[in-house]
Amino acid sequence: MNWVQEELKHADLGDVRRNKRLIKIVEDLSEMPNASVTKAVRDNAAMQGLYDFWANRRIKAEDILNAHTASTVERASQQERVLLIQDTTELDYSNHNKQGIGYLSGKGQKGLKVHSTLCTSLSGVPLGLIEQKVWAREQNRRTAGYKERKRAREDRESQKWLESLESSQQKLPETVKTITVADREADIYRFLIQHQQLGADFIIRSYQKRNSILTDTGENGSIEPLSELIRKQPIWALATLTLQRTPKRKQPRQVELAIRHATVELQPPQQTSTPEENQPLKVQVILAEEINPPETETPVSWLLLTSLEINDPNQAEECLKIYTKRWLIERYHYTLKSGCNIERLQLKRSDRIHRALATYSIVAWRLLWLTYTSRENPNQPATVAFTSEEWRSLYCVIHKDTIGKTTPIPDKPPSIHQCIKWIASLGGHLGRKGDGEPGVKTLWLGLERLKDITLTWIMTLELFREEILAL
Repeated sequence: MNWVQEELKHADLGDVRRNKRLIKIVEDLSEMPNASVTKAVRDNAAMQGLYDFWANRRIKAEDILNAHTASTVERASQQERVLLIQDTTELDYSNHNKQGIGYLSGKGQKGLKVHSTLCTSLSGVPLGLIEQKVWAREQNRRTAGYKERKRAREDRESQKWLESLESSQQKLPETVKTITVADREADIYRFLIQHQQLGADFIIRSYQKRNSILTDTGENGSIEPLSELIRKQPIWALATLTLQRTPKRKQPRQVELAIRHATVELQPPQQTSTPEENQPLKVQVILAEEINPPETETPVSWLLLTSLEINDPNQAEECLKIYTKRWLIERYHYTLKSGCNIERLQLKRSDRIHRALATYSIVAWRLLWLTYTSRENPNQPATVAFTSEEWRSLYCVIHKDTIGKTTPIPDKPPSIHQCIKWIASLGGHLGRKGDGEPGVKTLWLGLERLKDITLTWIMTLELFREEILAL
């Protein structure tokens, strides 16, 4: 089986033919993720089959994703602890006439809201998408009661964090411990309490103006604002971390952070819905602030809440390293929108977009997995990700000036790290000393060329099969 067949072996769309169609669609789209649908599919029949598949009301988007989620759970089951990284993004269809879309954050923007939960290893290798929620937001008109309606909508939408965590915990075996990693939007008291109830851990960036009581001095102190309390603590340690490049940060950079730490009891908000939420919550607090930041960069300042045990500076530094993995969910959404061009689909109905999104979500995960598994596990053989035809044809193109002369095709496959670097070079990665590791963008561009190279290789072998066998 190729990787798509293995990944979607649990597919159950109510008909064997639908299962096979899904496999063919993901095969085509994953080989040319950045191309238009008409260019990516193998022929006209496949194109018609794809559009019929996305238009089929008997197929549920969640069933498409469930096939991938089942494989994600299998990979996660091999880990003692995994990260559940949650975040929300928007699919902007303002310039498209589509049925069933809603209002976005920007004025006049229309589209869909998407909340994803990405499961990764502690080292940052994406294991797969374990939960995804998609909805269209209703418009709140600025008339009487606008603030109340807006607050009610925000309360409804905040449920996405709780529901995603509960669903993820139900899917994973009890032997696998989880750590939720999320940005400031997830600083919801109910969400923090829920982790305690489910026996899960979290590292969440603080946003709310919370009151707290210092508890790690042997005596309970007075109630103080959390931000003021933590700044009264002495610098506990210094740590050096590497921040990945972002759209605003063109190159990775190292930062030196001053760490403050405290154990506190967060005080519940004034309005709570259940007795459980009306109880104080004991958490560890870490304040990490950058020392001597460059004038051209925004200084790093993270105020983190965590349920993990912190008894020494090394454990605090480990929490900071885990929090840097939150960037993976943003790369995942970036891959969906820029790598798979999900916002450019010319589909007229939102239910068809839901099915297309579920399909492309598998493709986006694969791109991200290739990028990071080659960094974290570089010595794996290329065969964990590529067929013999793919890596052999790639090898010949890279060594085109010497192949057959001084460089024979090896019997042993190269490492996946080397293979990814070759593919990225096809996508424009120069591989200079200061360029760092290939990113997901050069990978998806390189994969498009690899497809053509592999097809040419296979056709050549077929045309000259007799001559090759005679040799």
